[in-house]
Amino acid sequence: MVNATGIAPDGDEAACRWAAVRHADDHIHIIATLVRDDGRRPRLHNEARRAQTECRRIEADYHLRRVPTGDGTAAKRPTSAERHKAKRQGKDHTSREELRETVRRAVAGATSEEEFFDRLAAAGVLIRKRVAPSGDLLGYKVASPDDRNREKEPVFYAGSTLAPDLSLPRIRQRWAGGDSSQSTETAPDQKGQAPASSGTAMARRRAASAVWQAVLVVDDGEDAQVAAQIAAAGEVLDALAKTSAAHTRAELREAAFAYERATRSHIQAERGHDRALRQAARDLVHSGPALGRGEDSATTAMAIDMLFFLVTAAAHWHAKKNHAQQAAAARQAAEHLRTAYRAAADIPLGALYLRGRHLPQPLRQRQAVYLRQAVPELAEQALAEPGWFALAATLADAEAAGHDPAGLLSEAAGRRELATADSVSEVLMWRLRRMTELPADATAMPQRATTAAPGNDSTARPAASRSDQPGRAR
Repeated sequence: MVNATGIAPDGDEAACRWAAVRHADDHIHIIATLVRDDGRRPRLHNEARRAQTECRRIEADYHLRRVPTGDGTAAKRPTSAERHKAKRQGKDHTSREELRETVRRAVAGATSEEEFFDRLAAAGVLIRKRVAPSGDLLGYKVASPDDRNREKEPVFYAGSTLAPDLSLPRIRQRWAGGDSSQSTETAPDQKGQAPASSGTAMARRRAASAVWQAVLVVDDGEDAQVAAQIAAAGEVLDALAKTSAAHTRAELREAAFAYERATRSHIQAERGHDRALRQAARDLVHSGPALGRGEDSATTAMAIDMLFFLVTAAAHWHAKKNHAQQAAAARQAAEHLRTAYRAAADIPLGALYLRGRHLPQPLRQRQAVYLRQAVPELAEQALAEPGWFALAATLADAEAAGHDPAGLLSEAAGRRELATADSVSEVLMWRLRRMTELPADATAMPQRATTAAPGNDSTARPAASRSDQPGRAR
């Protein structure tokens, strides 16, 4: 390491003096003077990058965990002093990290400086604005009220030191992409009537639609457009985490915290293409917190399901571009979304499962025929999953509402591959309920849509057992 950095090049007898100190079982500290024996200073230009390159070689030589190589777009890490301070205070994250999360939530869906700073103030952070003599706003700093230095003064961080994309000029670029201050209209169902649903549920349903369209862009779009969609997905995650119910809040916040690293790369985002996602984030924030039950819970599961695919698509795109850290961050966020999905989907999927079990056998067999026609290569897998009963109930609901189940399945399956899905039946079920504007909560459907005289295979169980309860895996 001292050779790689230029502190003590091999064979240089006049090099800097250094010592290695074993500080704990898992690491050492290298201490060095920065004056050589001949009185000159060592040549340390770009030593940090060379040290990291040497670390990657050490990891390979000793079969250690391979740390992804950075590209200079990551947020500045907390110092050891900040980490120790957070540990003393019993916090999981440092003040720098908590402030970064707070600022990102304030930015999500905001359309003006006034709204952004109002949100920061409402979050309880201290704000300092840097104003030019002309009166123009040049930048800002934020501090946590309980984070003080030795002089008992608040410790302020500039937006750019929290993350490169949180400087005021970079935030303004988001607003320059287009005005999303007006909320979109409630999407009507096939009969021209808005579905019976709360504003929170409708915001989640619209977010699911916007996220799905973004998935298609990430799959096939130009790099600048993809970068914009990936960055705006972070706003949707922040907004969903901010407004989530208690049983999904922790995992969604961890997903947003992890995904933050995936939102930045050296590919410049082309603003404007992210307008739908930013509008979705705004709708989520203004719709208020979810209640965690009924249609709110079901549409939350639907939105998380779509976000899972978008974040996974982002991970694949970053991996193709050799953005190792961003790909790893997106994969980590996907795992948190997987856990959040299970928590959100358990109850609505359980209700749909029982509705599917109640279907007369001939009706369920007809839905199976539609499935085999639409996705013959995955039909048997879907039919063997517990989620098949939820999908069968959804197909019956769609048919009762006047839709063509076979056509819907073909469209839902054809727009993106399903081979990597943990549960083909669940993915298709959420796509169909979103496409047809069916209530995500099974209890909101009229019973006539999916019930009839029971057949030999329609005996209902009191509840799905834990071994076959849907929602166990994403």
